[in-house]
Amino acid sequence: MARIICAGLGPGDPDLISVKSDRIIRAGQTIAYFRKAGKRGQARQIVEGMLRADAVELAMEYPVTTEILFNTPEYNDILAHFYDGWAERLVALPGEVVVLCEGDPFFYGSFMHLYTRLQGRVDIDVIPGITGMTGCWNATGVPITWGDDVMTVLMATLPEADLVQHMGQSDALVIMKTGRNLPKVRRALEAAGRLDAAWLVERGTMPKQRVMKLADLDDSDTPYFAIVLVHGHGRRPEIAE
Repeated sequence: MARIICAGLGPGDPDLISVKSDRIIRAGQTIAYFRKAGKRGQARQIVEGMLRADAVELAMEYPVTTEILFNTPEYNDILAHFYDGWAERLVALPGEVVVLCEGDPFFYGSFMHLYTRLQGRVDIDVIPGITGMTGCWNATGVPITWGDDVMTVLMATLPEADLVQHMGQSDALVIMKTGRNLPKVRRALEAAGRLDAAWLVERGTMPKQRVMKLADLDDSDTPYFAIVLVHGHGRRPEIAE
C-alpha cells in the first residue's frame, strides 16, 4: 500500500513550518502540491530551497479557479473529476508521496478533498500546520479573543445577509476568502456596526505583509490573499494600579 503524507506548511513564513513537516519535506522523494495553471503556487514557493536535488515534483493544477461561479453544478463537476483523477494517480505511485498544503490541511485545505478519496486505499499521515488566520491575527499585535469571547470564522463567499447575521452574533470574527468579495464584506460589517473595528491583513507572515484598518482601505485596492479580523474584547482581569 502506498503512503501519502500531507505536510501542513503554516501561514506562509517558512520559519513557521513545524519541525516534523520540515523534516518530512526535506527527505521527500516525491513532492506534490496544488497550484493555479501557469503559476508557481504558494505551497511550492514556501518550500523553496528545502527540496532535495533529485526530488520529483507533481504540480496538481486546478482546472478552474474563479473562471466559473463556485456554486454552480459545472464548477462542482469539474473539481470532482480533478480530485478523482489525482486520487487515482497518487494511489498508483510507488513508495511515499509528500503532499504540501498551506495552513492546516484540515482547515479549509484542498487536501481534504483528496483525503476523503484516499481513505482505505493508502496509508495516510496528516501533519498539522499553523493556520493562516493565526498568522494574521498575530500580525495585528492584538489578541483575537479574551475570556468568554465567541469567535466565528466566516467565508466571504456567503450571501451578504448571512454575513450580517453572523457578524452581529459573535464577539470576534475571522473572515476568509475575501478577494473579489471584499466590497460585500465591508457592506456587511458596516450593516452589523463592526466596520470601524475591522482589520485587514494581507499576505500575513509573508513578504509584503500589510496590516491596516479595513475602513481606511480604498475599495479599488482589493487584495488577493487577505483575511479580515474583528478582535474580541471579553472578560479579563483589570490591570492593577
